[in-house]
Amino acid sequence: MIPTLFRLIARRVFCNPLAPLRIGVLLAAVLFYGSSGFLFFELPENPALTWGDSIWYSVVTVTTVGYGDLYPSTFGGRVIVAMPLMFFGIGLLGYLLSVAASALVEAKTKEAHGMANLKLKDHLIVLNYPGLGKLENVLDELAADPAFGKSRDVALIDENLTELPPELVARDVHYVRGNPSRDETLARASIDDAAYAIVLSRLGRDPRSDDQNVVVALAIEARAPKVHTVVECVDAATEELLKKAGSDCVVCTSRFDAHFVSAELLNPGVQEVIAQLTSNLRGQQIYVTRFAGSKTVAFTDIEAKCRELAHIALGVQKDGKTTLNVDSDQKVVPGDGVITMGASRLAELS
Repeated sequence: MIPTLFRLIARRVFCNPLAPLRIGVLLAAVLFYGSSGFLFFELPENPALTWGDSIWYSVVTVTTVGYGDLYPSTFGGRVIVAMPLMFFGIGLLGYLLSVAASALVEAKTKEAHGMANLKLKDHLIVLNYPGLGKLENVLDELAADPAFGKSRDVALIDENLTELPPELVARDVHYVRGNPSRDETLARASIDDAAYAIVLSRLGRDPRSDDQNVVVALAIEARAPKVHTVVECVDAATEELLKKAGSDCVVCTSRFDAHFVSAELLNPGVQEVIAQLTSNLRGQQIYVTRFAGSKTVAFTDIEAKCRELAHIALGVQKDGKTTLNVDSDQKVVPGDGVITMGASRLAELS
């Protein structure tokens, strides 16, 4: 074990050293040569010189700054020390800049192609890339709500996207390429430190995408159950299975499509009303706000409080059930969700 470790260290340090190690050794050698040589030739002419002065002279010369406060006056100091120091300084500076530029380009390339390991916290992870338009709509809606915030980091996981589109790069979206149901891929996206996860249907209206989403939901819940997960499904029959997998919320697109079609047939124009109520980008929105009071109150008291805050109380969420247009004397206990309509989200009701 020890001989193997020694050979590994020797190969990395002596045979093929890392770029920072090479730069450090070269810089130390050049500075030592310049400092010691400057003192050797110039100290007899100027006894007041110190090691600090010689090191300062070497650094200023290597970096091509050249303040002129210290300079060699002897032939040896100029020819043997100063000239090699200037040439080596320019070469070393160019090498350092090239290494830094290469590292930066490599890091950007790896991130754009989904090869990087992300170090994020309290971020949103979007699993599966359904298309640019849909993903941008989702991000726009989320960014418009202060509860999510415009500055929250977003990471996309997909196994088929070759490179992150420029539109998402401009939004500072991070990308991890890999199978979203694999633990290694989720770890690269910092799933353990994420706040939210959205699993989208990658195949659009194809019910086969639900099979993958079930597996992805199981993988997320097995590794990071604290992450609030919303999963999209196409077939309504998959909803129950996704809930059993541990998903916090399930959105069935086909069921909502049917609601929109039937509602528009019976009440023409109602889809515009629903669109405004469910969009953070325009009109009034529907919010669910936790009742944080210290005692049980009647719903009529909640209605009065909401009117003070320019909101309309619509109903109550209690024990996982939603009730709209409730009786005024219905009791609302601390912890219940109050459904309201207004222009902006309420922090809480008390």
